[in-house]
Order: sequence, then C-alpha cells, then structure tokens
Amino acid sequence: MRTSLKAFFIHFFVAVFFVIAALAYFSPVLQGKVMFQSDIAQYTGMAKEQNDFRKKTGEEPYWTNSAFGGMPTYQLGANYPHNYVKKLDRSIRFLPRPADYLFLYFIGFYILLCCMKVDYRLAIVGALAFGFSTYLIIIFGAGHNAKAHALGYLPMLLGGIILVFRKKYLWGFLLTAVAMALEISANHYQMTYYFMLLVLILGMVYLVDAIQKKQMRHFAISIGILLGAVFLGIAANATGLLATKEYADWSTRGKSELSINPDGTVKENTGLSKAYITHWSYGITESLNLFVPRLFGGSSNENLGKDSKSYNYLLDKGLSRNRAFEFTKGMPLYWGDQPGTSGPAYIGAIIFFLFILGLILVKGRAKWWLLGAVLMSLFLSWGHNFSLLTNFMIDYFPLYDKFRAVSSIQVILELCAPVLAILALGAIFDPSIEKSTKVNAFKISFFSVLGLGIALFVFKGMFDFESPSDEGMRMQGLEELPDMIQSDRKMVYNNDLFRSLIFVILSAIAIWLYLKEKLKQNIAIIAIGALIVFDLVGVDLRYVNNDNFVSKRKMTQPFQETEVDKYLAEDTSV
Repeated sequence: MRTSLKAFFIHFFVAVFFVIAALAYFSPVLQGKVMFQSDIAQYTGMAKEQNDFRKKTGEEPYWTNSAFGGMPTYQLGANYPHNYVKKLDRSIRFLPRPADYLFLYFIGFYILLCCMKVDYRLAIVGALAFGFSTYLIIIFGAGHNAKAHALGYLPMLLGGIILVFRKKYLWGFLLTAVAMALEISANHYQMTYYFMLLVLILGMVYLVDAIQKKQMRHFAISIGILLGAVFLGIAANATGLLATKEYADWSTRGKSELSINPDGTVKENTGLSKAYITHWSYGITESLNLFVPRLFGGSSNENLGKDSKSYNYLLDKGLSRNRAFEFTKGMPLYWGDQPGTSGPAYIGAIIFFLFILGLILVKGRAKWWLLGAVLMSLFLSWGHNFSLLTNFMIDYFPLYDKFRAVSSIQVILELCAPVLAILALGAIFDPSIEKSTKVNAFKISFFSVLGLGIALFVFKGMFDFESPSDEGMRMQGLEELPDMIQSDRKMVYNNDLFRSLIFVILSAIAIWLYLKEKLKQNIAIIAIGALIVFDLVGVDLRYVNNDNFVSKRKMTQPFQETEVDKYLAEDTSV
C-alpha cells in the first residue's frame, strides 16, 4: 500500500513538473497571448461559415461553401454526437495551446518509459528530450496542430502495446484501447499510419523472440488482446473515420476519372503521384542534421541578424540598417534537398551520442525493434533520394500512396532514438552490468561520435553550400550577395558543429566521472538532463519563441472585413 501511494505521489509531482515546463517554454500564454500559426489562420477563414452556422442555428453543418468552392467539413473540425473520446482528450489537454501539446509530449513519453520499467528519474529526462526535439517544436510555428496532437499520443499507445507483451494484459489492453481511441481522434492519419509501420517491426522482433524462447502461446494471446484493443479504439471513432473515407474517395487521394495527363502520359489511377508524394524528400547527407542542427543551413528563413556577413554587405551597398537587418532576420540559409524547410529535424547531440552508446551497450529485443524502426524511418524519409525503397512502398504497400511529404516519417526516428538513448543511460547506471563492459562501450561510442564530428569539419570542402535560390539573386543583379550567404552558411555549419561536439564532450565527462565513482548517480542524471534540455531548447528558440505570440484577437479574427465585404453583405439582389 505504501509503495503504491509513493508511486502515485511521484507520478503526480512529475506531471506537475511537466505542466510547469510546458508553461515555462510557452510563457506568453500566461498573459493571454496566442501563437500566430499561418495554417491555423487559414483554417479560421475556411471554418468561419461553419462556425457561424453553429452559432446561429445550434446545429452541426457537414458542408461548407467557403473552402475550395464547397467541401465537407469532416476535416474542418466537424463535431459528431456522443463523441466521448473528444471529451476525454480535452480533459487531458487542459493547458492553453500550444502548451497543452507540449505537456502531452512529456506525459506520453513518460508513460511509455514507465511501461518499459525505466526509472522515473531517467523517464523524466527522456520525456524532456522527446518533447523538446526540434521538429516537434517547429511544427507549432507552422500551425501543424493535428500532427502535434497525434504525435503526443503515439508514445502512450506504444506503452500499452509493450505492457501487453510484458504480460500485463489488463492494463496493457486498457491503455492500448484508450490511447488508440485518442490517437485516431487526433485526426492525423498519416502519423498513425507511420506508427503502424513501427508496430509491424516491433511485432516481427517479438515474433522471432517468441519462437526462440518457445513462447508462441504468449505471443498469440498478446496479438489477440492488442487486436481487440485496437478494434475498440477504432470503433470509438467510427463516425469520423467513415466520413473521412467517404471524402477521401472523392479527393485527390481517390481514384481519378481522368486517364491522361496534360502532357499525354498515362495517369496513375489511384492515390497521389510519386512526384507529389516525394516532393519533400530528406537528403541522405542532410540526415546528419540529427546530430548538427544547421549543418545544411537550418531553415529557409534563418535569423542571423547583425552577426552575418550578408548584413555588412547590404550596408556597403547602401541599404539602411533597418532594411539590412530585416533581410538578415529571414535569410535563405537552407541549402538541402527539400524545396524548403522551417528548420532541422534535430534530436540533440547528446541523444545522438547516447543512441550510439545504446547500440553497443543495450541488450535484448528492445534494441532491435528500436534500431529497425529508426532505419526504416530514415530510409523512407529520403523519398526520391532512395527511390528503390520508396517506389516499392508506393507501388505495393497498402495506403502508402495516400500520404505526401515523406520526410515527415522521421517522427518515428524522433520517437525511437530517445528511447534507446535513455535505455543506454539506464544500462550505465545498472549495477548488474560489469564496469569494464560499460567503459568499453562508452569509449567506442564517444570516439565514434567525436570522429564523425572531426570528419565533418575536415571534409566540409566537399560541400558547395549552394542553393537554387542563389541563382535567382544573381539574376536580379545581386552578384555578390549569394557569395555572402554561402559564407554565412559555412559559418553556421562550423558554429553548430563545434556546439554539438561541446555538448557531447560535456555529457561524456559526466558519464565518465560517474563510472570513475567521482559523481553520484543523481547528480549525473541531473547534469546530463540539464545538458540535454539546454542543448535542445537553445535550438528550439531559434525557430519558436515569444516572438511567435500575438494578441488573441489577431488569431480569432485574422481576416478583417473590408468595405467591399460590407457592400456585398448588404446586397440582397441575389
């Protein structure tokens, strides 16, 4: 009884800590401000007719004429009767937006690690590492709330699946069913679909393990329980799913009646075109952004301010300080393979280092499904840069051709890499593992990551740091400006490379001091956790910070009525 009570208070205060952390990062919400999100501003305009109809009649409209010349409201926030899952979701996300989603990241990942029997102190560190992963923060700035919503429930869903395989059948069933219902309710099926690919890899690893250990009966029972839980989760969202299915058949994701493209080539009959699906494909070398955030420039609108060479160049050309400063607040530093990006998919230099450590030190099936999921996510994110695999998935894998922007599958990597990193830390603190084994694994992983960093510095001459946008500037008569921007790209490349190496070295020192018994375990955990947060938040604030917040009115009424609008509203002739 005392143990259960202690566990309850631990988890309660951990949740309170996550609330404080979420509100601290998005502190302007405490002043009543809201984040300006371009996609949400557009959504507000599209959904206005729908919302006005609700207020006027008290009824739910399932069609609007204010979006694309008329369309169902299924993807515009349509409400369905007796949607108790949505009520549960709103009770969990009780904080102001977007702090509610950040809290969901934290608590979901914490639950996952607890389901994997990770010490709560390490689970806190892992939750912060996942929640502050740069891509997961950047999507707030763009207004990808549905994506953030879905990603927040994925760790919880994974935790339920693992509980079942741990023979915690009842709790695993309940958590899986509830998390699945909440995940589907988040209404971003692309993220859910990618998660199912992760589950397939996990299932294959557990199947091999069950065969080797002759535990097929347990495996079969677990699969049966999980199928039942997933069915309940889906059934709880049946209305929304069936409505979306009806709409998808008539959208660009459904079968087209046209058989010939404008250029005369034969049109693909179903799904999206391969070019459209893979338009946003992550570059193979660009994947090293996981370790060094601005290796490929960061974002397409990077803010360097007065610290850039471009700023001084523009001053020399006669621009005022204000105009030169405004330009350098949104510099096209990104020079990777994608058409553009809001920032790098940075998981943290320390997490990257600990992930490599985990590949060496962690034993058991968890390592293999985590590694398999990371590799699957990485390879598929390359899209047309790895066309052999991508085309196979598009042509033969069910429903894969319904989703675009394949680079976003890296969310699976961003989920799995911190898990293995925290398991590696757990192994470092595990007294049952021989000290010599820990030291050898530590040395191999540290010098491997250090060697990678040195190689990136020595061989940076292999990169040209050029972007297609550079040629456009030259055509406008700005001959030297692209050269200055390329110099700035080299500068942030070097700066962030050294920055990542410093964080790796500092975390390595903390681990080494613990292994040499010169640092207590709690102090080591706090030190490593603080370094991880300082690293990730430092990068996050480049892209999403207090400047993204505006008064609530600017988001609730992003489009103001003009004189023409008033005239048309008064016209009753039609």
